[in-house]
Amino acid sequence: MTAPLVELDGVSRVYGRGDAEVRALEDVDLVIDSGDFVAIMGSSGSGKSTCMNILGCLDVPSSGTYRFRGADVGALSRDQRALLRRHYLGFVFQGFNLLARTSALENVELPLLYRGMPGGERRRRALAALDAVGLADRAKHAPNELSGGQQQRVAIARALVTDPSVILADEPTGNLDSKTSREILEMLRELNTERGITIAMVTHELEMAAFAHRVVRFHDGRVVEDREAA
Repeated sequence: MTAPLVELDGVSRVYGRGDAEVRALEDVDLVIDSGDFVAIMGSSGSGKSTCMNILGCLDVPSSGTYRFRGADVGALSRDQRALLRRHYLGFVFQGFNLLARTSALENVELPLLYRGMPGGERRRRALAALDAVGLADRAKHAPNELSGGQQQRVAIARALVTDPSVILADEPTGNLDSKTSREILEMLRELNTERGITIAMVTHELEMAAFAHRVVRFHDGRVVEDREAA
């Protein structure tokens, strides 16, 4: 039987001690299978962002186990977790996080540069990723020459260029108008259905969550709901 792509087993995350202790996650169980599209919801302070940081290997549990493709992530060194991020995870953020003084193409190339990939191959793959999000003709444009929706498409291309197993999207439509938000979500859904890329997305909006297969809701550090999307 194939192991889940992502599995949290009794995961808790505690910050501080004594009177300053904050229990950001409390005994969380979560399974995300390959090819799934999960919307993670909850109010501010509910634990959803902490959960995403753990899934992205940007933080580690205080207790419990995080497995990625059956491997215990907690048993990995910091360098090994960095390699897992680099080779298996793609990230899309609310604020786009593009380098202002570089072109769309150079922004998309960046993760491949960290891998030490030769320049010609980097450019070929970056152009293919931009083409996949409909921006091949904007490859030489800087971020300030692109609309918000186009900048987020560049960010998605940057996440795609490494052929990740999963894309972690943190409020990817938070800075966009409703029409552009739906376009971005349609693109993520297409990447999920056409390419089989697993997506875990934090969102506050039920309309955006409806693009996912599942909705997982957090409250006070716990999963309080895990259901099929409407």
